[in-house]
Amino acid sequence: MNESTDDPQKVVRAWNAEYARGRYDNEPPIAFVNDILEAARTLQLIGARGLYVGCGNGRNYVPLVAGGLDLVGIDISELAIEQLAARLPDRRDRLIVGSLDSLPTRAGYPIVIGIQVFQHGDESRAQKLIHDAQTQLQPGGLFCIRVNADSTDLEFEHEIIERSPKGGYTVRYLAGPKAGLDIHFFARAELADLFLGYEALLPLRLSTTWRQPTRCGQWSQWEAIWRKPYLGRDRQKVRRSCG
Repeated sequence: MNESTDDPQKVVRAWNAEYARGRYDNEPPIAFVNDILEAARTLQLIGARGLYVGCGNGRNYVPLVAGGLDLVGIDISELAIEQLAARLPDRRDRLIVGSLDSLPTRAGYPIVIGIQVFQHGDESRAQKLIHDAQTQLQPGGLFCIRVNADSTDLEFEHEIIERSPKGGYTVRYLAGPKAGLDIHFFARAELADLFLGYEALLPLRLSTTWRQPTRCGQWSQWEAIWRKPYLGRDRQKVRRSCG
């Protein structure tokens, strides 16, 4: 029987093994990086201290920093953080091994980024990861997200362990690099509900990549950039600060 992903060390071991095998070593950043930088420039957040949840070994973190974002990177894989610190030694003090629980609550970052990270665990766990990341975001700040979409063709042997009323589902992989792990695939409505009240600067869109060979199907991701709403008192502070 597969171990439950309630054991955080199961996920850590799986990702350490992936990074040891060279995961992402020669892969270019995803195009979504350009959308994040564009949104940050629009809201004059270049140079601001942000948070990148699940930064990995730097495939997307490095170009985001090169583009002007001052990102705190956090990842559960110590090997990923070691590899990233070796690439950017001057940013070692911005890199953290751990989960969102390792951070102070409500730290107030003006930008939070999560790329292919909030899908780990079952539905409740995946949604909690998003909620926890939202608490780290300042009112008026940007939440940039990319997660598994429910239209993905599943490549490896798996079993579906739950289905969401809104169309999402969770699988437990029985083979492949995520064997034994629970991974959630979001439906559009399910994900949109988690950001009710947020302004969509980049509305939910589907990004689809065909695997090679194409008979292995496609992998789809939801991408979006949302702006967190201001509370009434926050709007008053902004008006006063602007004279």
